Amino acid sequence: MIIPSRTHFVLIPSYNSGPLVLATVRAARERWNPVWVVVDGSTDGTGDALLAAAAADDGLRVMVLPRNRGKGAAVLHGLEAAAAESFTHALTMDADGQHPAGSIPHFMALSAACPQAMVLGEPVFGPEAPMVRVRGRRLSNLCANMETLWHGIGDSLFGFRVYPVGPLMAEMHAHRWMRRYDFDAEAAVRLCWQGLPVINVRVPVRYLRADEGGVSHFRYGRDNTLLTWMHLRLGAGFAVRLPRLLARRLRPTRPAAAG
Repeated sequence: MIIPSRTHFVLIPSYNSGPLVLATVRAARERWNPVWVVVDGSTDGTGDALLAAAAADDGLRVMVLPRNRGKGAAVLHGLEAAAAESFTHALTMDADGQHPAGSIPHFMALSAACPQAMVLGEPVFGPEAPMVRVRGRRLSNLCANMETLWHGIGDSLFGFRVYPVGPLMAEMHAHRWMRRYDFDAEAAVRLCWQGLPVINVRVPVRYLRADEGGVSHFRYGRDNTLLTWMHLRLGAGFAVRLPRLLARRLRPTRPAAAG
């Protein structure tokens, strides 16, 4: 039996993830308590299935939003509910089976040892990963590191990570962005601007084929446009913060990357 944590919880935003979300939640619950799911306006029936699972499992909480608002908005909904119950850290993971539930305890232990830090997953791709996605994220990673003056972001787009709840909520409440696909990258950059240390951890990621139930809501034109606009905004913010970032670079206190 897993003893419930009073500080750290797993947060899974889900939108039309199909049966994979049920398998993802089961895998997460085998390794952590509590696990929260925010169903972001799904129309595939998984909301009802998850609510039924939660009725039989005290370690699982499911919140169903009436309409799709985007990943970041779903995460913020979960953070606000968790903060009201004094949770301090959230491990976010995708609902589509790509992220390694087996790494949850390790990430949580790293966060508990350094609670002021972000613990960022750094994906190790298998041969099935689409090369256009693998290569495309290199540009976003380069931009994110330039925008933080190489504060230490190993991967800006990988959503398997632990955030301190308070600082992330403060940034999200201060800006109207970070509500959709731009959430992961912008959250990492803005928290680096706050001076949060970064711990990078390499973990395997798997892209599932359609015949394996794989689901992707990524749209190349729409989401790359969103990322481009995000980096333009962050680039402007970087220019304003450059003197402070330079001063911080003279006294680095970041923890080393973890294996």
